Amino acid sequence: MDFLTQYMEKEFHIHKKTQQFCANIEKEITPLFHEIDRNTEYNQAKVLRAMQKNRVSDIHFAATTGYGYNDMGRDTLEQVYADVFGAEAGLVRPQLISGTHALTVALFGNLRPGDELLSPVGKPYDTLEGVIGIRDTVGSLKEYNITYRQVDLLEDGSIDYENIKKAITSKTKMVTIQRSKGYEWRPTLSVKEIGTLIQFIKSIKPDVICMVDNCYGEFVDVIEPTEVGADLAVGSLIKNPGGGLAPIGGYIVGREQYVENSAYRLTAPGLGKEVGATLGLTQSFFQGLFLAPQVVSGSIKGAIFAAKIFESLGFEVMPHSMEKRHDIIQAIQMQNSENVIAFCQGIQKGAPVDSFVKPEPWDMPGYDCPVIMAAGSFIQGSSIELSADAPIKPPYTVFLQGGLSWHHAKMGIMIALQNMINEGRIHLKK
Repeated sequence: MDFLTQYMEKEFHIHKKTQQFCANIEKEITPLFHEIDRNTEYNQAKVLRAMQKNRVSDIHFAATTGYGYNDMGRDTLEQVYADVFGAEAGLVRPQLISGTHALTVALFGNLRPGDELLSPVGKPYDTLEGVIGIRDTVGSLKEYNITYRQVDLLEDGSIDYENIKKAITSKTKMVTIQRSKGYEWRPTLSVKEIGTLIQFIKSIKPDVICMVDNCYGEFVDVIEPTEVGADLAVGSLIKNPGGGLAPIGGYIVGREQYVENSAYRLTAPGLGKEVGATLGLTQSFFQGLFLAPQVVSGSIKGAIFAAKIFESLGFEVMPHSMEKRHDIIQAIQMQNSENVIAFCQGIQKGAPVDSFVKPEPWDMPGYDCPVIMAAGSFIQGSSIELSADAPIKPPYTVFLQGGLSWHHAKMGIMIALQNMINEGRIHLKK
């Protein structure tokens, strides 16, 4: 027994049999890591060049307060984001408190009463239901007479182009495309698929605004949606692009007019991007973005590791371990609520923060059923740190994401596996 095996057994109580099982899994997936590393190197080069091009200096890390006029760091950061994403402009602010908030700002900034919003990829993530008005909520788009339509994906998860064409009308002002699966059992859309979809939509109605919910997808591929025709791409800094260092924030990048419209909604008409203090957070935003390609790489490797483990044990997973990745999320159908809870509690045990806490399902705001969330993270709610969450309803799917490093992702998943074994939920073959 080598020193690592001994340490993992002594300190984390991961049995030698479990460790050997996981070591065999790792050998099988290691050949996949070469392409991930190549993509990471490209994205790292892209971020580095954007920072060099915009002459980032320590003067850009200075804090601003109050109105935040003439914040050079903020303005430079937004141009860096625009360059990284191949966009005309960017809005990157701590005042954008989440991905849902950033999407809300972009929607309200660019839609007006009488307009229609179309989702051509089915129902959006649960927390957007209230924003749109699918679920009656005070202040929704529906209250402002902005209507909503959706076209569901086909049974095999592919895009229903025929019905999308029928759904686009003279009222269709904006199309929202959710790249990741959310809480749905469907494939994540590739950037290439998104580009083809946008091209199809624009061929029918050229002036429609195409917005992509880019959460969980940044730096997984070597291109971003704004490089294949998206007018806006929106995300959260406590997911991929914050690199685990951004303590809050969101971004909106894309065509200058639509980004500016979003800024007027975030602040006030006539003020837009000119105001908004950064309060000393700019260095974390810059440094987090710089580290993001490496952090995303670790998350992808962890997702593949988890996929291979659970498909080897007979569970349904999406995507499969050998499939090309388009986001950092790994979905695993756990078959029953007990397996879900045992897995999530194991992920919590493997966390650097609050490892002693035992998560339980509860009725979280914005969701239609009890949800369990395991997230022992440095940043509250950070989905780029190793975390897992699941709605407690059939088919009892766990959504695993994050990992600030590959090695921590691997450890956390092994601890979760051992927790399921200890509770009799899984039995490894002799």
